[in-house]
Amino acid sequence: MSNVEATRALTRDGAIKLHGPDAFRAMHKAGRLAAQALDMLVPYAVPGTTTERLDELILEFALDHKAIPATLNYRGYRHSICTSINHVVCHGMPSAKPLRDGDIVNIDVTLIVDGWHGDTSRMYGVGNVSRRAERLMDVTYRALQLGIEAVKPGNTTGHIGAAIQNYAEGERCSVVEDFCGHGLGQVFHDRPNILHYGKAGDGPVLKPGMIFTIEPMINLGKKDVKVLADGWTAVTRDRELSAQFEHTVVVTETGCEIFTLSPAGFDKPPYNIG
Repeated sequence: MSNVEATRALTRDGAIKLHGPDAFRAMHKAGRLAAQALDMLVPYAVPGTTTERLDELILEFALDHKAIPATLNYRGYRHSICTSINHVVCHGMPSAKPLRDGDIVNIDVTLIVDGWHGDTSRMYGVGNVSRRAERLMDVTYRALQLGIEAVKPGNTTGHIGAAIQNYAEGERCSVVEDFCGHGLGQVFHDRPNILHYGKAGDGPVLKPGMIFTIEPMINLGKKDVKVLADGWTAVTRDRELSAQFEHTVVVTETGCEIFTLSPAGFDKPPYNIG
């Protein structure tokens, strides 16, 4: 979510929603289906496949499972997924251009199931990926996991950002600050805003029942990004590689639970489909 959308979420409703068991069950269903959709794409994320084709596959999958892609026609966006390749940070739009050997691509999908949003993204290595690209994906995935480990009652959203930033910068990478995670449920973008940088103790206190995404974008180069003329595609200004992973989580009485784990175990590349 961009900072503009974050501002809209802040002004929409001053209270952070606390959800109960019925919402947890609904979010499990939506989150699992979104994760299954990304699992389905694994054998298709190969050289020669167009991201336009991946978009078509997700739309077919969603309709077959009585779900709706949340991004389709969202604020004028015309696609069912975002496909962010190499130096594209986020919100890359599917096109007829084929994936090439060595590309890395983030695929971001949100499915609406019975009115509830399952939101998740992960990285795919296309063909033979360079070691530096593999390392970036490893660092980004680990940063997400450390952010998730910081989710527990009594901590703040700042604990999440600090865990991500401290690790990523320690690995000589940078954290994109222009976009953030967000509250989720029956609303696509809601409070709280989850910054992927900051200080432990800053921000709202985490309470059981809060549901939100954590979705760090980590760059090999500098943190600076720009949005292209299409109004959506965000890229690194220095054209260095960028990577992102995203899960939807809920704060529990003792820690947190992830709604969007891969049923096939494809949470992190390389994905063994043999």
